[in-house]
Amino acid sequence: MDTLSYKTVSANKNTVDKQWLVVDADGQPLGRIASEIAKLIRGKHKANFTPHVDCGDNVVVINASKLTLSGKKWEQKSYIRHTGYPGGQRSLTATELFGKDPIRLVEKAVKGMLPKNKLGSALYRNLYVFAGAEHDKGAQKPVKFEPKAL
Repeated sequence: MDTLSYKTVSANKNTVDKQWLVVDADGQPLGRIASEIAKLIRGKHKANFTPHVDCGDNVVVINASKLTLSGKKWEQKSYIRHTGYPGGQRSLTATELFGKDPIRLVEKAVKGMLPKNKLGSALYRNLYVFAGAEHDKGAQKPVKFEPKAL
């Protein structure tokens, strides 16, 4: 058997082909759109996916203020944080967080789906979320991405 026919090719930061993609969140459920965005950022949709390398794409999310949550999640879903002081636990409902900044709702959902290590932190920097339909990443010539599942 020819040994060259079954070599595994691993991507590295020099051989990765990174693209810019635009995802429209208008009318999409938060969890479904966040999981698609996490796959794009991680690079799992590419044939040369390598788990320990940032081989994903840069993703620009527009219309974050128009996404949806199903059921009673607007009132029941809570986002908990801690100030670091005793008794410093604070929580916000999805409605309160959305009212303060709709961008944070998408960012928290996607960040929770990325690895919890240095690679996950690097991957998170490839996400750009905008509340409206306009974005400032036009110079990168992003391509519109239509998720197949949505």
